[in-house]
Formats: sequence, structure tokens, C-alpha cells
Amino acid sequence: MNNIIELKNIVKNYHSKKKIRVLNKINFSFKAGKIYSLMGPSGSGKSTLLNLLSLIDKPSSGILKISNKTIDYSLISRNDIIRAKKIGIIYQDNNLLTDFTAIENIYLARLSLDENKNKALIDSKKLIKKLGLSNRENHLTTELSGGEMQRVAIARALINSPEIILADEPTGSLDLKNAKEVFKILIKLRNKNRIIIFATHNRFFANMADCKIELISGKIKKTINAKIK
Repeated sequence: MNNIIELKNIVKNYHSKKKIRVLNKINFSFKAGKIYSLMGPSGSGKSTLLNLLSLIDKPSSGILKISNKTIDYSLISRNDIIRAKKIGIIYQDNNLLTDFTAIENIYLARLSLDENKNKALIDSKKLIKKLGLSNRENHLTTELSGGEMQRVAIARALINSPEIILADEPTGSLDLKNAKEVFKILIKLRNKNRIIIFATHNRFFANMADCKIELISGKIKKTINAKIK
């Protein structure tokens, strides 16, 4: 099975009054076709790791490979293209543009690939329909419910057909009913050419993954095969 992401001796330090090591020599490979849950107490490095995987941040040392290619952090424009083409990100607070409609939030993300506006609009409408929001596509995001906003955020993450989907506490701001609906959508997104990695504090949702990763004090302590439910 192919590795989509490989981490080799990844270290991440932050500096304030003293150096704080958040990730400590992490070695791990994420394989195509799998869903991974990322667990650990607050401050364990979950969000930091996701930021590194999304190329939003860079490690203090170590090597990150995506599709067998080593990431060169000095090539900012190239990495922006990699992120646009290969990586879809779902945030806890959705990070939608509040002055734009649901369809516009998805459409604008599609334009990061090319300037084919007609295709961007067609693809956005197909995707928002698939997620059951066709009747809400022209509403401002501020007019949507929490569950609807998160589904728009998922559509935005999916619009460029990414190989990598990263979700940082994607249901942390939702009630249980909406959280379960969002996770049903997330689990259905798995395919043989994609990996999904989500951080959560909820063991019920963590157990929906193929593999659970536990981060404690910046280290991967153990991985546990879990069963898709």
C-alpha cells in the first residue's frame, strides 16, 4: 500500500521565554485508503501536527514527504500549489467567509486550481447538492445553522478532489446530532487513493477510524487498529 505522507524525525519547537518542544522526533507513514484519528490531551501537539501536514507551518527539523516527494519549505509558491491540489482542510470553526454565500465559499476555493469559472461553478453546485444543501447555496454563511456551515466547510475542502483531507476537531462546536451527521459524511469520503486524518477528543468518533494515533508529550505513543462503524 502506498504512503501518501511520510514523517521522518519530525521535531517542532516554539520559542517564548524558553524553548518548548511540541513534537519530538515523530516517525510515521500515512497509507492511502486509510482513515486516521488523532487523539491526545490539549497541548499534546495535535493541531501542530495537522498544521505541518497541511504545509501551513514547517518543522524545526526532520523530513516531510508527500507522494514520495520531499517538501522544500523554501519553495513557498510550489507548496501553495501542492496544498491547493492535494490537501483539503476542515477547521473546527469552519473559517467560512461571512460576506459570501455558501456556493461562493466553495467556488472561490475551486478557483485556486485554475481560472475556469464555469467549471468551478458547475463543480461547486454538484458538490453542494451531494451534501444536501442546494436549497441553501445562495444564503450567506451567517444565515446557516452550525451543521450546515460545517457541511459547506467540508464541500470547500473537497472541491479540488484532494488526496489528503485534514480535519482539526471538525465537530467540536456542534451538538451530538450534527456531529454524528458530519462524521458520517467524513467516513464516506474514504477511497483507495485518499487519506483522511482527523483530530478529536471524542473516543466514539476516534473509533470510527481505521487507525487511532495517540499523541502524548509530542510523541506518538501507540497506534491501534480500529473498526469502521
